[in-house]
Amino acid sequence: MKVPSMIAAELRRLTASKMGIIALVALICVPILYGGLYLWANQDPYAKFPEVPVALVVDDEGAPATDQEAGADTVNYGADVADNLIEGNAFDWQRMTAEEAADALREGTVDFTVTIPADFSSALTSAAGDSPHQARIDLETNDANNYLASSMGTQAVEKIRSSVAEMVGSEAAERLLTGLSDVRDSLITAADGASQLTDGANTAASGSSTLADGTAQLADGTAQLAAGAQTLASGAQQVSAGNRQLADVADRAGAAVQQAADALPQVRTDIANALIDQGLTQEEIDQVLAALDPLATRLQDGNGKVQSAVGQVDQLAAGAASVASGASELATGAGTVATGASSANAGAAQLRDGLSTLAAGTAELRDGLSDGVGQIPASTPELRTLQADTIADPVKVSSDKVASAEDYGAGLAPFFAALSAWIGIYALFLIVKPISRRAVTALHSPIRITLAGWLTPAMLGAVQMVGLMGILAITLGFTFDNPIGTLGVMVLASATFASIILTLNVWLGSVGQFLGLVLMVLQLVTAGGTFPWQTLPAPLAALHHVLPLGYVVDAMRQLMYGGNLARAGWDLAVLALWLVAALALAMIGVTRMTHRRTLRDLQPSLIG
Repeated sequence: MKVPSMIAAELRRLTASKMGIIALVALICVPILYGGLYLWANQDPYAKFPEVPVALVVDDEGAPATDQEAGADTVNYGADVADNLIEGNAFDWQRMTAEEAADALREGTVDFTVTIPADFSSALTSAAGDSPHQARIDLETNDANNYLASSMGTQAVEKIRSSVAEMVGSEAAERLLTGLSDVRDSLITAADGASQLTDGANTAASGSSTLADGTAQLADGTAQLAAGAQTLASGAQQVSAGNRQLADVADRAGAAVQQAADALPQVRTDIANALIDQGLTQEEIDQVLAALDPLATRLQDGNGKVQSAVGQVDQLAAGAASVASGASELATGAGTVATGASSANAGAAQLRDGLSTLAAGTAELRDGLSDGVGQIPASTPELRTLQADTIADPVKVSSDKVASAEDYGAGLAPFFAALSAWIGIYALFLIVKPISRRAVTALHSPIRITLAGWLTPAMLGAVQMVGLMGILAITLGFTFDNPIGTLGVMVLASATFASIILTLNVWLGSVGQFLGLVLMVLQLVTAGGTFPWQTLPAPLAALHHVLPLGYVVDAMRQLMYGGNLARAGWDLAVLALWLVAALALAMIGVTRMTHRRTLRDLQPSLIG
């Protein structure tokens, strides 16, 4: 009996009655329904997020504005955040009170609640005060409603936190940059003033140098003057002493002459008395006295001249004393002037040195201010806004994909298509006989028996995969980078799974059929269809590299998304190895059955 004949006989058996046809069609549709319905339900859940109800509680009381230039006395970041959330339409945000939100979360009418507390704005503006603290956004979830909704809430709040941090950070950075711009303008003004101060200091230093030279000459001149004045004072003292001696002599001479002049009347009287005593007559006495009177007159005249000369000598002595006193005072004053001029010269030298230091310092100040201006770049309000936005959000993620799935459903399609292939083959073996017992009894070729037992479900599985491919490509609208290759992988996977379940049935019968279910469960968790297989526990991760479903998923991803064809080739090679190995084991089992029969072979199967 040839292979086509055995396949035809099995198909006739399956379609011998209406119920058989209905059962066959129903089982063929199992993977189509399973894969199609699941992927339809999960085709793009993110697009439905705006329909997810979320309670939004805004208790923010606002806070005084920190930037008075904004023209507002208060800010309310909580209200701004709420408005942005509602306008963004990421979820079905519903404004509620805290009590209403708590009731709605317990009753399951919302999936999670987001609360902006009363101190939200004051916390955001606290960085400008002496008690800075972080703002808080409260998320409350209820896993009894939906665990994934809780995860969605966590991600949503994190995005809210990031957007608020970016907004507040941008405002703070812009205030800082504006302050730096004001500082730069002030530095420019200060640098200009320092430049003018440097010019003035240089001029003053030059003048102080000239002044120091002049005071040095003045000190030398006053020193010479003091020396001359001292010499003059010494000479004047000598002249005054000589005049004083002359005046003393003149005074004594004048006194003697004055005494002589004063004694003349008495002398005349004494002469007259003596002449009287001599017996001279009055006439004779008068003649004698008359002869003496001219002498007295000349004596009186001489006394007048002497007294006048003595007075002049006294005046000369007094004048010489005055000159000596003045010369002494002049010497003292000249010494004081010389000392002052010397001090002035020293002060002028210090002033010159100080002004030179001042000029150097102001030049250094000018250069430092100019360097400071150069280190703060010039900016405009528009540029500062861009800089503030960059500071608040310095990193932009540039996302690129080597291979891309168009949406969430397309991302799951390889896994559920592969799983549907296994389920479809498993369901077919509920009504398809693994091998023809008549052929075994007739001792036909084990190879032909095995091929016939495998090709029947493999062909039906191919029909399943073509139908599923139609659902994916036409009904759900998934795009395929390599549709023919993807369909080929699906058909090969179905054929491989048919060989595996066939082998289990040949060797273990109904127990093998049950093990096919167990094997499906193992592959369900180890294929890496949802989370990366690296997240699996070590024993299950090891099975990922052995069981065929993971290779089917990987091959479909490479061909469906436009990935690495070499990887897909390796995956197909592994599937082919599974196919050949399973068929070889099945042939060995069939060979064993044709050579000897056991009581188990004579017992009816629990499944049929």
